[in-house]
Amino acid sequence: RANIDALRLLGADAIVTVSSVGSLREELPPGTFVLPAQFLDFTKGRPTTFYDGGRVYHVSLADPFCPDLLRRAVAAGRAVGTPFAEGKTYVCVEGPRFSTRAESALFRQWADVIGMTLVPEVTLARERATCYACLAMVTDFDVWAERPVEAKEIVETMHRNADRMGRLLARLLPSLTGTPDCACARSLDDAGV
Repeated sequence: RANIDALRLLGADAIVTVSSVGSLREELPPGTFVLPAQFLDFTKGRPTTFYDGGRVYHVSLADPFCPDLLRRAVAAGRAVGTPFAEGKTYVCVEGPRFSTRAESALFRQWADVIGMTLVPEVTLARERATCYACLAMVTDFDVWAERPVEAKEIVETMHRNADRMGRLLARLLPSLTGTPDCACARSLDDAGV
């Protein structure tokens, strides 16, 4: 919560995060860049709201990511030759442990990638009427692939793709000036009870 509030106090109206994720799909191999469109929250005990006392706001997370930021990210990715797999679902788990085979098989029924960092920041950003997008980099196949996930593999994949992500961010960030073409700034309108 403190990080989201600090960014808002500094005047940020958009947040773009970079996340390492495991793949739950054969067609999303390590090195693939993914733009999640939806998420599933399997975390436990993380503070997920600013409104846990006093007035309550029920913000919509039907479409949790800013459509304007997603469009700009797609354009930046194409411009630097790093296209995204779009419209995917990110399942967020508590961590720091990796999934069991049974969990991975279950998550494959509902999601495309798995990570540990998306929640609660995506919901907190919406509660602060802030545009939010996640640029996810597939670093490994989750354990459904019949071999254990290893931290070494994740780090190696991140290092191999750091330059690609750097070029993408260098193209994307300057495009974030101006008024976004979205309703994120109005997410609290009529949400309070």
